[in-house]
Amino acid sequence: MSYFKNADEVYETIGKLFADLAEDEELAPKFRKANTIVQYDYRDPESLITVRLQEGEPGEVDFGETEMEPEVVMSMDADTAHRFWLGQVNVTVALARGQIKAKGPVAKILKLVPLTKSVFPRYKAQLESQGRDDLVNI
Repeated sequence: MSYFKNADEVYETIGKLFADLAEDEELAPKFRKANTIVQYDYRDPESLITVRLQEGEPGEVDFGETEMEPEVVMSMDADTAHRFWLGQVNVTVALARGQIKAKGPVAKILKLVPLTKSVFPRYKAQLESQGRDDLVNI
């Protein structure tokens, strides 16, 4: 059984994390050094999050259909994304096992992976503040 009942729950948790990071004065400029647009195509439940990570551009996060043209598309189960943000998924291993599929210049994404480690506690704290202990204690 998946952690999320529907796309709205994905947007309220993982989507909120992306939206908050886009506004973060310290982290947002570091993520924008990737200079790309990334789309996260989640299954179970079907959901789509597109993130503008471009230097000199404002952070932008769209849920569902978007006008942004992604350069990189990361496809995975929403559960895999959730576990990643809790610090429980190694991206390189998940790519090798086919749990995460990537299209586009993956090197740009892999440059971001070291930055994500600082976000893991933030995601956990966000879930706790949202009263989603069911998603924290998995």
